[in-house]
Amino acid sequence: MACHLRSSSAPSSPRSNKTSVEEQLQILKATIASPSATFQTMSGSLMKLGQRKAAEEELEHSLVLLDLCNAIQECFAELKTSVQEMELALKRAASCIEGSRVVKLLSEAREIGVAVLESTLQLLSKQVAMPSSGKWSLVSKAFQKKKVVCDEEQLQMLELDIVDLESGVETLFRRLIQSRVSLLNALSL
Repeated sequence: MACHLRSSSAPSSPRSNKTSVEEQLQILKATIASPSATFQTMSGSLMKLGQRKAAEEELEHSLVLLDLCNAIQECFAELKTSVQEMELALKRAASCIEGSRVVKLLSEAREIGVAVLESTLQLLSKQVAMPSSGKWSLVSKAFQKKKVVCDEEQLQMLELDIVDLESGVETLFRRLIQSRVSLLNALSL
């Protein structure tokens, strides 16, 4: 599976961070030294500095989530391709030997699907604290306990489920990009 890494839009070199910190310190000094400085203006300047740091951290986290969404989309595309290949193999199955091979392939695809979902869960749980992470392990256990003989109908249902999941991930991806743009706009003000 190909992995695409994104680069941060915020300055990442130590020199640019140093310059930014120096600029912020100069602004704070000017605010404090101003004859019209009040407690409110000084605390407002300090709050803006803290919010900027939090916003920059959120930008970094949004890159991780965008990369994760991209990886999930790639996994779904590969899984969908595997299901389509198995559908073709099932249609071509002429003998019991061929049928048992298809069943083995279906079993492998199911195991791969479970592994993809579990690894996705692990990546998400490392990046975002989710209180309901235990629910996914129940799903994976249910997949492992059931030994299902798949036919065309079940494969088509699986393919439809994958399409639904893909559209959900695409929606999440778009919303993450929108929130990232909003954060970048807020930082540029």
